Amino acid sequence: MGKNKYQALAGNMLILTIGQFSSKLLVYVMLKFYTSMLGEAGFGTMNIIVSTAGLLISVVTLSIADGVLRFALEKNNNGKMVYSIGINICLVGGLIFAVFVPLIGMVPMLNGYEWLIYIYVVIGSIKEVSGIYVRCRYQPGGVKLFAVDGIITTISTILFNLLFLGVFKMGVYGYIWAVIIGDVTSMFFLNYTAKLFTQYRPLHNDRTLRAAMLRYSIPLMPTMIMWAIINSSDMYMVEGLISAEANGIYTFAYKFPNLVTIVVGIFAQAWRMTAITERNSRTTSIFYSNTLSMQQTMMFLTCGGIMLILRPIIIPFFGDERFSSAFFYVPTLLFATIFQAMDNFLSSIYEAARKTSHAMISSCIGAAANILLNLILIPIPQLGIEGAAIATLASYVIVFIYRIIDTKKYLYMTIFWPKIIVNLLLLMSMAFSIMFMEYGALQNIFNAVFFITIAALNFKCCVQSVEAVLNKRLGKNNEE
Repeated sequence: MGKNKYQALAGNMLILTIGQFSSKLLVYVMLKFYTSMLGEAGFGTMNIIVSTAGLLISVVTLSIADGVLRFALEKNNNGKMVYSIGINICLVGGLIFAVFVPLIGMVPMLNGYEWLIYIYVVIGSIKEVSGIYVRCRYQPGGVKLFAVDGIITTISTILFNLLFLGVFKMGVYGYIWAVIIGDVTSMFFLNYTAKLFTQYRPLHNDRTLRAAMLRYSIPLMPTMIMWAIINSSDMYMVEGLISAEANGIYTFAYKFPNLVTIVVGIFAQAWRMTAITERNSRTTSIFYSNTLSMQQTMMFLTCGGIMLILRPIIIPFFGDERFSSAFFYVPTLLFATIFQAMDNFLSSIYEAARKTSHAMISSCIGAAANILLNLILIPIPQLGIEGAAIATLASYVIVFIYRIIDTKKYLYMTIFWPKIIVNLLLLMSMAFSIMFMEYGALQNIFNAVFFITIAALNFKCCVQSVEAVLNKRLGKNNEE
């Protein structure tokens, strides 16, 4: 017997961690440079453009990247055909999108950036499909190549940002152009190493396969739109209802909960590949339950670690005095990312069962709740920016409740509720001390005690995770 599924998951995770976390870490090293070069208003506008482009990639391409992932992992499908269909849909979508580009200028905060966003979307969509295909099908070492590509893309983006922001003072335009050139660099690298140009067949694609891929990916498009609304609508509303400077502070605060998203996102990339390929295993229920527990341990420890060093290290190091108030909003957003990660995990059940329409329904409910709560909470003077953070948290909790009930139709999992509740209460204690205690030694001592308690409570799961990977306990026993 080859590597068990725990080892496969861990192997993919290790490679992606080395590649992607190191590349994302470089971005955070540059964060103080970006904030100083762009200021509050420019930093907020830049993030709105990036979020808008991410949303448009899903719309323009009908979320075909998810279809490429799903069908490239099925070895009985023709890989060249899967890749060609993905690229063709990106190209056709890009041509159609060109007609509607002037409409982007109708959004005041995006006016003047229309064609820059268009280039970002077209290049980004092709890069995304290429990267996913390499990760799933390129042999040997597709996951390793994907990870190396992440490092190369990030370094390229940083170098051009140093040039465009630091030397030419191009502001928001310079940042976006640096990202675009980074994606172009990635495309050249992947084509050179994986010879993707030999895989692409522009004509005579399999119509049956194309239809199957679109049936799978199209329901994910509104799902991605809804997630984008939950993630981004608060930025639009904070800027529209308060100010661009307030949005810059809120966006800066969101960067640190995004560290949790990065850590769990690496896990999720490896997990999605494993969940799809292992969906027919007779031990699937146990596997999902154990994996969710591992993910929760990772989230609780990461969130606790961020809160532990938030005020003494993170805020002073990454931002100047203009962003000093951002610490107040980070704890609420950290809780939001915890539930977002669990929502995404539950979504993998829909994907493996090809029930992506259910993911769409729950996401629509969450997005509607997010918009409504933003409109209610942000104008309240006592809340303001914090109202946006509360709305984001509430919308993810609503989606979690829906999915935890609905996914039982397709897979029964054991949810370790006592572990979740105790960890959340400890994290909540850290959050209250950060938000409402006067900063000083006492606050740091309290948070250190809470964090050590969280680490102790999750120690057993960490040990079990290692044993599972080593095929000693969970993996070996479950296979038997």
